[in-house]
Amino acid sequence: MEFVIEHLRKKFDRQEVLQDVSFTFSAGKIYGLLGRNGAGKTTLFNCINRDLDADGGAFWFAENGARREAVPADIGYVLSVPTVPEFLTAREFLKFFLDINGGALADPRTPDEYLDWVQIAPEDRGKLMKDFSHGMKNKLQMLVYLIVQPPLLLLDEPLTSLDVVVAEEMKKLLRQAKAGRVTIFSTHILDLALDLCDEIVLLHGGVLEPVPREHLDDGAFRARILEALREDGHD
Repeated sequence: MEFVIEHLRKKFDRQEVLQDVSFTFSAGKIYGLLGRNGAGKTTLFNCINRDLDADGGAFWFAENGARREAVPADIGYVLSVPTVPEFLTAREFLKFFLDINGGALADPRTPDEYLDWVQIAPEDRGKLMKDFSHGMKNKLQMLVYLIVQPPLLLLDEPLTSLDVVVAEEMKKLLRQAKAGRVTIFSTHILDLALDLCDEIVLLHGGVLEPVPREHLDDGAFRARILEALREDGHD
């Protein structure tokens, strides 16, 4: 399976944030969407998720020679600021989610089994999520998409504000869950992309450019990438 973007464009007033975005992403890989803050990474995700209307271009899934439209159920979108129902406990939230989606799951488990998976401590599972840390909320936001396993997972800088231990836990989960789906992980941190991702694409000047990992050992090439990350843009 592949996820294909072709000639996607988006502008705000006179600022053309996405000029001509084209790329083919293959299932089973984590792609690092590398770009400075303001380069248009969130705009690209919002267009794919149809939270914004693109000004041109298209995107679709391709499999076995057939092309099909990407529908909302195909896309999991993990926001940089986690959004969870803070008036529920973690266990209540998972039970509610599983009651709604359980029929579509190949191997449904109990809420506590899923909470074990993301290492939410038993003593925290009965607490309201409004009292959870940013990292704990982010784990739960990611967990629901790992449960339903959409073919496309968009991750908008989900690790930037997490402590080292939580970030490593979440990277491990993403590596375990990448099989059979396209995962696009946006970040402005080159070393994070190198650590987690199988392939790296640079969003700069409104277009996507593949970044061969072997070239990053070349000082001049790496300096050019870092310079691109320092230039201004608008998300």
